[in-house]
Amino acid sequence: MVGQVISAFESNFKGKPGVFVAPGRINLIGEHTDYNMGLAMPAAIDKHFVFAIAPNNTDSFLIKAIDLDQSVSFSRNELKHGHSWENYLMGVIDGFLRRGKLLSGADSVFNSNIPAGAGLSSSAALCSGFGFALNEIFKCGLGKLELAVIAQEAEQNFTGTRCGIMDMYASLFSEENSVMLLDCRDNTHGFLPARFEGFEILLIDTKVKHSLASSGYNSRRAACEEGVLKLSQANPEIKSLRDVSPEMLESSKLSMSEEAFKRCTYVVREIDRTKKAAHFLQTNDMVSFGKLMYETHLGLSREYEVSCAESDWLVDRALKNNVTGARQMGGGFGGCTINLIPKGSKQALIDDVSEKYFNTFKNEPDFYSVKLASGVHEVVDH
Repeated sequence: MVGQVISAFESNFKGKPGVFVAPGRINLIGEHTDYNMGLAMPAAIDKHFVFAIAPNNTDSFLIKAIDLDQSVSFSRNELKHGHSWENYLMGVIDGFLRRGKLLSGADSVFNSNIPAGAGLSSSAALCSGFGFALNEIFKCGLGKLELAVIAQEAEQNFTGTRCGIMDMYASLFSEENSVMLLDCRDNTHGFLPARFEGFEILLIDTKVKHSLASSGYNSRRAACEEGVLKLSQANPEIKSLRDVSPEMLESSKLSMSEEAFKRCTYVVREIDRTKKAAHFLQTNDMVSFGKLMYETHLGLSREYEVSCAESDWLVDRALKNNVTGARQMGGGFGGCTINLIPKGSKQALIDDVSEKYFNTFKNEPDFYSVKLASGVHEVVDH
């Protein structure tokens, strides 16, 4: 894909571009915890964007998306909000301009093999990769954390998604063959061993495409904020659901709406599950790790209510096929399930799901075997 992107750049623009790779991500456990200052366990995967980009010494940005067969052109004074791919990039440019960092426009070509709407954070990879590339070609000197914040701001301010920082952070900071334990309270991380000896990761795409901005994502975040407000009235030290114990939550149940209580219950339990999961990964106890994945899905389906019939069905089939762990992944309302599968049993699951899924939902799922990969980086030799 790198060669294709470079060739397209050379066919459309002048100059020698910088070339950058920005991966999508999986999240093993810790879903919807990032905007609640909790813990998450993401990792970059070997599905990514490739950007070729160069300054053009004008005020305009000329950008071609190969996978979409679309091109846009706009000046720095024409940045606008919306839900199309260029609005994400406009949000990133806005972040640089507000920091006084962009002196020129740029020409760019990109391509992606990240399935859109599958819960693999294609939008975060788009924003993080574009921001990283701008930072390098203009020598802006911004660190990765600031780039993650710019990417988060782009989604929040320009596309209306009140997302946390996990997806952008994972795309930028991940290391090959490692799983990140991300602390979203102070935006720090460590790495956990990812041996997965005897196991592999399979993603099953429901083909139900979600849109976080138009889905119930923002309403879930609002319900969590309502819960924190009520909890903090009795416990002023509480600043987020990261500070809440199950006992605190139960004692404040009558002060908040039923919806807020259910949402908060899921998040408090999910933060605790993520702590336990880190221990199991360190001790290579993948069976116990997998049980927590199933528990997470139950919470996502019943307490956070971001699952769908297709995801619930896939997780149920995983359980019937003795898959070690499975759950819906990403923001919800469709996308992929993530499956921790004993090596040698993947094809049996694929065959079983392929046969029955279409009969049930009149749709055919996609299957993606993924490996852990490095975060955003420049391709030096091309």
